[in-house]
Amino acid sequence: MTTGTPSMVNPSTDAMLKKISSRYTLVVLASKRARQLLTGAPCHVENPTNKFVTNAMEEIYEGKITYAQPEN
Repeated sequence: MTTGTPSMVNPSTDAMLKKISSRYTLVVLASKRARQLLTGAPCHVENPTNKFVTNAMEEIYEGKITYAQPEN
């Protein structure tokens, strides 16, 4: 058993939810951006990794990716 707080993604999910209020919105936004990166879109993080979801999450956290929710 390990001690401490393991994290798969930096920034953490808790930090991300301070910027985006819904886990669902975060997942959809990150997955769409990761698919864009996979198909060759330029990455906007300073030190990109070879993991598209991690890069997408960092872009969202740094405010380099934005979104708009449609009004009902």
